[in-house]
Amino acid sequence: MALTIPGWPDLVGRFEKLRTTPHLRIGMAEVQSVAAMTERISDLDDQFGGRMARPMAASFLVNTIAPYLQADATEHVREAMLSAAADHCYLTGYMAMDERHDALAQRYYMKALELAGHAGDHLTYCTTLRGMSVQAVDLGHGSTALRLADAASAASPQAGPRMRAFLAGQQAHALAQTGDRAGALAMLREAEVAMEQAESKAKAHGSYDPASLSYHVAQVNYELGNRDGAIRALQHSEKVRPAVYRRARVRHGSMLAEWQLEAGRLEEAVQNWHRALDDYPAVQSGRADDRFRSMLAATRPHRRNPHVRDLLERARPMATSRRI
Repeated sequence: MALTIPGWPDLVGRFEKLRTTPHLRIGMAEVQSVAAMTERISDLDDQFGGRMARPMAASFLVNTIAPYLQADATEHVREAMLSAAADHCYLTGYMAMDERHDALAQRYYMKALELAGHAGDHLTYCTTLRGMSVQAVDLGHGSTALRLADAASAASPQAGPRMRAFLAGQQAHALAQTGDRAGALAMLREAEVAMEQAESKAKAHGSYDPASLSYHVAQVNYELGNRDGAIRALQHSEKVRPAVYRRARVRHGSMLAEWQLEAGRLEEAVQNWHRALDDYPAVQSGRADDRFRSMLAATRPHRRNPHVRDLLERARPMATSRRI
């Protein structure tokens, strides 16, 4: 993943001027409709996975957003539409990453950065860089993940506490994957302090919450070799996560089971895999499929155990339907 990270000053004003069509004029109503559609698709993605929701997002991008970007509009409306389009491209990239179409995800992410830069939208720009870091760390490219997370943080000097926690948590995970124990723990503490500040105020818009922070605590502990600490943190994350995040429940519950099995806690692991399988049939996600494959591989040496045998018997038709 040898990506060139575009800097914020390099993107502002660089966007190629689009041809405008005099037959279409848009206002803030169209901007609001794009933002609302993006939010609805994001909710579907959380519940059902990127494989189900991304085709809808891609179609909306081509058939609705692209013509809006070419429409006649005031400068204020044009910037707002560019920002809404950037957010939609980021979400579409995230869903492509969830499908495990990683090269496609990167193309969407780069377009989101370009649109955000031209719109003057620091929030979406930083969120997209962080999303690229999440993809990199998930693929095991710790150094690239750290460069992307640091770039996101550097581009948001005026971030509020929730955004600081959002960025610092990802920096901590990337630092841990590169083996920088002191840096990871320091950044994790920064994320925790920022989250405490954010939670003491009125709830802000955004998905980074205590469950997300606990997930980063778990990942940092696991990368640094503290498996028991990782298990406790991930259990807490699962306990406080809102129920709407079904895909996360499948992925993180399976991850928790893998860690418990590594710790010799076989029966607890099987229980968590069963919980993950409760939701798995409804989730169309390449990353969830990865966790399913990991379950099959991790339990192979324990197939004579009756609990594992029951688990695998339950999983068999799911594996057949997904061709796993």
